[in-house]
Amino acid sequence: METWVLSERDVTRAVESVGRDALMDRVIDRLTEGLAEVGRGAARSPAARGFNREKPVPGIWEWMPHRESGDSITLKAVGYSPANPGRFGLPTIIGTVARFDDTTGSLTALIDGVLLTAIRTGAASAFASRLLAAPDSRVVGLIGSGAQSVTQLHALTRVFPVERVLTWDADPSHAASLADRVAFLGLDVQVAEPHRIAAEADIICTATTVPVGGGPVLPADAVFRPHLHINAIGRDLVGKTELPLDLLRRAHVSPDHPEQARHEGECQQLEPHEIGLSLGELCADPRPPTLCAAD
Repeated sequence: METWVLSERDVTRAVESVGRDALMDRVIDRLTEGLAEVGRGAARSPAARGFNREKPVPGIWEWMPHRESGDSITLKAVGYSPANPGRFGLPTIIGTVARFDDTTGSLTALIDGVLLTAIRTGAASAFASRLLAAPDSRVVGLIGSGAQSVTQLHALTRVFPVERVLTWDADPSHAASLADRVAFLGLDVQVAEPHRIAAEADIICTATTVPVGGGPVLPADAVFRPHLHINAIGRDLVGKTELPLDLLRRAHVSPDHPEQARHEGECQQLEPHEIGLSLGELCADPRPPTLCAAD
């Protein structure tokens, strides 16, 4: 059986051929369909599993399987290495997608997953925000201004009338360069401190490399807008969290994959009874929480 091998350049060409807006719209819609199916009782993909790495630099390597019975098995392998940009000139997150025939086990495709992972994560935040955030949300806050912030913002502009962006990063150069990197969106992008972001944003996305035990990345004493929605997507290490516990306890916390979120994510901080309906359950039976954090 023939195996397709698609490099980073091939993936970029495919995205350009389809169009970044059209592709993002399609991914958002497909995630909505898939999670609604899960909410109605379809089998959920197994939680991600992986290896923690302490030396020579801290990080994690994970694998994420999904099966379409009778058709295919997809396995995405993702390496999270915060030292990559500074030490090796590589992205923080490196991914590879392998597709197998479900009947024969033959490898049908091997695809560079860096851009695909960023697009999928952005689309997931747009899906969660469309479900839970105020429909007229116009101000987006980005805590973490790295590569993932670009697809987070792009995806949100596909479902909200975004006008203004407030961003902060532990590395000031990342925050300062974001306006140029998202110039194609035509938005007002301002560098701001976390307290201001908390006070003015309708939607906040946290995507940081804060170390285990180094959070929260939003100040616990901040004054948040009553309708605020947060996409906390920086979970990638056991013990790493980004949000203040008091904020979580005042919010409706809605994980995309409850088992995984309790292992890696904001739900690590909560007791089972403090975790709300999953995104799939909400998608199948929408409800209107007023202060929401998607995990």
